[in-house]
Amino acid sequence: MRVLVTGGAGFIGGHLVRALAARGHEVEALDDLSQGHAENLPADVRLHRVDVRDAAAVRAALLGFRPEVVCHLAAQISVSRSLREPLLDASVNVLGSLHVLEASCAAGVARLVFASTGGAIYGEVPEGERAREDWPALPTSVYGISKLTVERYLSALTSSQGPALRVLRYANVYGPGQDPLGEAGVVAIFTERALAGHPLVVHGRRRAGDTGCVRDYVYVMDVVPATLAAAEGDLAEPLLNVGTGVETTTQRLAEQLRALTGDAVVIEAGPPRPGDLERSVLDPTRLTAALGRPPVELRSGLEQTLAWYRARRAAC
Repeated sequence: MRVLVTGGAGFIGGHLVRALAARGHEVEALDDLSQGHAENLPADVRLHRVDVRDAAAVRAALLGFRPEVVCHLAAQISVSRSLREPLLDASVNVLGSLHVLEASCAAGVARLVFASTGGAIYGEVPEGERAREDWPALPTSVYGISKLTVERYLSALTSSQGPALRVLRYANVYGPGQDPLGEAGVVAIFTERALAGHPLVVHGRRRAGDTGCVRDYVYVMDVVPATLAAAEGDLAEPLLNVGTGVETTTQRLAEQLRALTGDAVVIEAGPPRPGDLERSVLDPTRLTAALGRPPVELRSGLEQTLAWYRARRAAC
């Protein structure tokens, strides 16, 4: 099977490309390298260095390769940046996605997998609840709004023609290879800071000094099998959450990383950040049933992530 992965040189995309190649699929990646890194890709995987905002270049890449499946992961992923630069967010996430869809239709793509967000699309999830796929989507951030907009565009435009659509709403993804220098990825940021002996700043949920926001942290090696299953046509449902259903405060995350790296790590209180949801937890019941296995527990995922960062530091 021929598969094109947009955002294929990114954190999740790189893992996905390697997994697809390992399963014998013919894979190419499309990425402008504004956030991704070419070294995330196997040496024999072709990289189209293309910005999804460039409709002609996207079309040329897809017509040249003629993939059977497109996994669309390319995106502007920062909630805070979406608030500062809404035009940029819309141009990448909305217009860029439409360029990918139009090119997919022109190239005769059979299946399109869209990486959406569960962490931002449902809005505030009340205490004790987990957002199911049939919950109303009430995003409060520009980023969440753009992802929901793309979901609706894709659903409308593929309902009667074009590729079969599968939408995966990822929770807060973490794991080996995540860039700690970006604005997204608190696990990566905390891990890098903890190993360097720097304080971990817990931004408050409502005020500085509380336990911080509540999130559903899903290991990248759970995200990849879900996306593989969608790409290979093994998921019957058109929309699925990809998460764990387990809530973790930022304070608890910092404490777990301190326990794994050493008690000398200092945890500091910070103010709430504009645009942050207070609580976001997904219900992964449907996906767990489809894949036939539970998600990786946070401690185990953190241990594997920490091992990767330690190995990278040792190699430098």
